Amino acid sequence: MKAFASIFVFLCFLWSCQDAPKEEGKSDNTACEEYLSFENRDDQFTGGIKMIPITTDKGTFRVWTKRIGNNPTIKVLLLHGGPGMTHELYECFDGYFPQEGIEYIYYDQLGSYYSDQPDDLSLWTTERFVEEVEQVRKALGLDASNFYLLGQSWGGILAMEYAFKYQEHLKGLVISNMMSSVPEYNAYAQTVLGPQMDPEIYKEIKAMEDAEDFANPRYGELLFEHYYTEHVLRMPPDQWPEAVMRALKHANNQVYVHMQGYSEFGITGDATLKDWDVKDRMKEIRVPTLVIGAQHDTMDPSHMEWMSKEVQNGRYLYCPNGSHLSQYDDQKTYFDGVIRFVNDVDQKNF
Repeated sequence: MKAFASIFVFLCFLWSCQDAPKEEGKSDNTACEEYLSFENRDDQFTGGIKMIPITTDKGTFRVWTKRIGNNPTIKVLLLHGGPGMTHELYECFDGYFPQEGIEYIYYDQLGSYYSDQPDDLSLWTTERFVEEVEQVRKALGLDASNFYLLGQSWGGILAMEYAFKYQEHLKGLVISNMMSSVPEYNAYAQTVLGPQMDPEIYKEIKAMEDAEDFANPRYGELLFEHYYTEHVLRMPPDQWPEAVMRALKHANNQVYVHMQGYSEFGITGDATLKDWDVKDRMKEIRVPTLVIGAQHDTMDPSHMEWMSKEVQNGRYLYCPNGSHLSQYDDQKTYFDGVIRFVNDVDQKNF
């Protein structure tokens, strides 16, 4: 079934090629063939997949990447959330990027399902993940002439931290559905979103959090039914996309709990990200930046709009019907905005 789905996407792309951007003097078919071609690529044998070695203080491990398409000036590296989730959350990009001629790279960070999963808590630090992204960039041959970094949720934290250290390698930055302050994210969850819930449900959730009873199945059930379907993905549970459910099934809970805590209802317990706050550093980001916020997100959309004004060269994309995974529940707004940003930066219209 998976192979059939891949063939179907491929055929749909071929049918839509007449609408893809083309270089002057080249036919539509030629532009399409070049985007699709693996000829003379070192990943032809694997269909675009590369297992990239990552050097750490604890040894060398491998991370999984898969490149889709060819575009010498637009290459988007996707940083998934979690931490410990997978690239599968972004498989809907297949429905939008190919017909625009945008090259993009799926990537499972170290510890995630398709990459190596070492059992060592010392590896799960923001600083080490930043160095991992830099090693991935070098291995894929990305540079300031073509490298766009798109990070969502935890991936947004990682994208910001990467930009603070390595923005000279970036052509464009997309911060999707992530605030620049975890304490302010927590405050938004506890003082704005929580009180919107049924008071008895909210009281029960808070009681379990105060008791640190996060392993209680009732805690997860209440959050999924009353919070996730309102603020993570605004669809009935039986309509959640298969790729999202697959990503949840493949999540590495060790990484997730160590850094994020037990839920998306703020960062709980002694998770290492609980004090992360870079709002005073946002002005350091010079590279063209798109910040994406959504009305029903777990993150405060007004904070994301502020971030877009705080960076030196920013734009805000607001998804009025979206939540945390607004690439699904406000899909047209999301992809129209991201594609416009990428093309504007590429054509120097930003």
